[in-house]
Amino acid sequence: MPIIQALAYIVAETTDAARWQQYGEQTLGAMVMPRADGGAGVKIDRRDARIHVVAGDADRYVASGWEVADDAAFDTALQALAAAGVAAREEGGLATARGFRRLAVFADPDGNRHELVTGYAGDDTPFVSPIGVNGFVTGKFGMGHTVLPAPAHFDATLKLFTEVFGMGLSDVFNFQPGPDAPVMRIYFLHGASGRHHSLALAEMPSPSGCVHAMLEVDQLTDVGKAYDRREKAEVKLMATLGEHENDRMTSFYMATPGNFALEYGWGGIEVDPATWQTTQTKQVSIWGHDFSVGFR
Repeated sequence: MPIIQALAYIVAETTDAARWQQYGEQTLGAMVMPRADGGAGVKIDRRDARIHVVAGDADRYVASGWEVADDAAFDTALQALAAAGVAAREEGGLATARGFRRLAVFADPDGNRHELVTGYAGDDTPFVSPIGVNGFVTGKFGMGHTVLPAPAHFDATLKLFTEVFGMGLSDVFNFQPGPDAPVMRIYFLHGASGRHHSLALAEMPSPSGCVHAMLEVDQLTDVGKAYDRREKAEVKLMATLGEHENDRMTSFYMATPGNFALEYGWGGIEVDPATWQTTQTKQVSIWGHDFSVGFR
């Protein structure tokens, strides 16, 4: 079984936390808690934050937080990283800031920053959407998923997550955006939770630090309502409504204040990590998901 359970959270840097508060509350339907240091926490379940917004000099994606089951798994992961020649350091102060007992920072071969965590120690209070979103699919499945750029060292980065952390390969997609364009690999990886993918690696650059992150609601109606809210708020649409072939997620994509895209979806399938056989996607979606709108 994979050492990694699921994606615990993501971290975004911001030059203006008020933009995240407006976006989080009025477009996502999340609770947003301003912080004294100029950041904010975007809350979508009983945990205090699934998106940690930190004050900085840019608007970008900073890090992915990966949760393991306990101290034994955490120590095993640190040992596996050391054996693979990957430097990792524990940071107690940052662990407290993220709401965990233990946290270690490391980078993958493509330079993406990761935070390994265990022992949630933050608040445990009910989620009540300020605009009536019924709820988000989290719990054992974690926050959702993240798609990270791996344009230079795709194979080495893939090896880190499959061999060091034991993540399973849910699906592979050899994406060719045009008849004369080079093929770009997008591989989808699952942890122990059973979410179809908690991580995907994309063989393409992304200046914001992330291709997209995903939040899943537990009612299809809330996807449609969010689509309408996005339009009313004039948030940039990055892909129209559609249903993915690989995880069967019905979703749309929109821009975030962090300059990366966010997929807002419903209905993703669950996999059994012990028995799932890797599939190969032939097309991005069964219907919809026109990504050309993001380039207009």
